[in-house]
Amino acid sequence: MKILLVDDHAVVRQGYASLLRALLPEVTVSEAASGEQALQQALADIPNLVVMDVSLPGISGLETTRRLRQRLPQLRVLFFSMHDELPLVRQALDAGAAGYITKNSAPEVLLEAVRRILAGHAYIEQPLATQLACHPSQGATDDPRLQNMTQREFEIFSMLARGMPARQIAEHLCISGKTVSNYLTLLKNKLQVSSQVEIVHLAIDTGVIRVGA
Repeated sequence: MKILLVDDHAVVRQGYASLLRALLPEVTVSEAASGEQALQQALADIPNLVVMDVSLPGISGLETTRRLRQRLPQLRVLFFSMHDELPLVRQALDAGAAGYITKNSAPEVLLEAVRRILAGHAYIEQPLATQLACHPSQGATDDPRLQNMTQREFEIFSMLARGMPARQIAEHLCISGKTVSNYLTLLKNKLQVSSQVEIVHLAIDTGVIRVGA
């Protein structure tokens, strides 16, 4: 069995890779630091499972998953992210993921998720699964302004909604500040808002972010 772990933070990625190697000695774990690198490695050495972060420099985890699943329909993907907003979980599942857990999970949860997905099942962290069951249609997909957003637009929208400045978003995604400014202008027009403050309010109203989260 082969697992590809995709995370742009080297310390985090290497730590979880070491954990998986210790817990699953029969599994070979490789690493990628970006969506582009993940695509290249996965297509060259097809893994059984990709453990994917959402926010990556360049191609997002959502877009990487979509492209991988188009090329390798049998590939299983588990999202392992700091974000727990239901609209983002739905985006991940829509992109073709077989599971979603957060980085707040105990190591046992990661292990169980990996084992269940490798066995052909789906796995969503229990609190998220409960929320999805209780609110099957609540979230970004209910607001017509958000329905036509691309995955990259949604990712930048989520970052803006959390108050991240354009410079920080640019550094995190390895894009220029001008590109972020262009996305902000595009989002304002698409979402019919006039400021980042209104983006925050819209994100709260649609459940993309939760107050106090």
